[in-house]
Amino acid sequence: MARAAIMASDSLWQSIRDEAQRVVSADPVFGRAVADAVLTHDDFAAVLANLIGRRLGGNADERERFTVFSREAFRRHPDLIDAAGRDLQAIAHGDPAITGLLPPLLHFKGYVALQAWRVSHWLWRHDHHDAALLFQNEASNVLQVSIHPAATIGSGVYLDHATGIVIGAAVVIGDDVTILQNVSIGRGSEMPTRSPRIGHGVFIGAGATILGDVSIGDFAKIGAGTVVTSDVPAGCTAVGNPARLTNCPEPASAA
Repeated sequence: MARAAIMASDSLWQSIRDEAQRVVSADPVFGRAVADAVLTHDDFAAVLANLIGRRLGGNADERERFTVFSREAFRRHPDLIDAAGRDLQAIAHGDPAITGLLPPLLHFKGYVALQAWRVSHWLWRHDHHDAALLFQNEASNVLQVSIHPAATIGSGVYLDHATGIVIGAAVVIGDDVTILQNVSIGRGSEMPTRSPRIGHGVFIGAGATILGDVSIGDFAKIGAGTVVTSDVPAGCTAVGNPARLTNCPEPASAA
């Protein structure tokens, strides 16, 4: 698994370098920033670690601290880099306004927030809880994305616009999920408290709230402003407050 992750990241890294070199040749002014952010580094992991440090750190010491934590996490768990690559490719393939890998890598705060969470999650699982919560706090303050380090998130995930996103500690999110701005996913008020489980390929619209012991099935859609407190079957669309189901596949509609 680690070997496959390294090979995949190497291929992605070459694509990023090629794109960066084309930008440097075409636009010498912006190219200087691209060269500093990309071409001065040896690999994709180094670019990501530096990016996280620069976005989360308020001063040189803080930038170095976040960079070192990130670099160590990527070195010890190469699958983090594979997931980061899948996240980046999901944006490039799924957003019609994107024409390459560099714009989301360098400019989309949702992307760097998610990679900062991946580092925090690794820290949390290795009992570095204070450091993990520091990542969460700074991502919340600077990027307006607060994801608890104990959450579980798959790969190919796109935090689109990424402002006002809150994801709680026990939330589980599958692969290829898109989450828009001002979304809250977390525990409800029931006892015992449990958190949502979001399936693969789910789309969650702006301002949606998903609370409590609920399951969102694969490829379901949650409409903008929807409040979900009960299960949404696979393939269904949930809209409104409280949520009601529409456009369900035949078996789910019959049920």
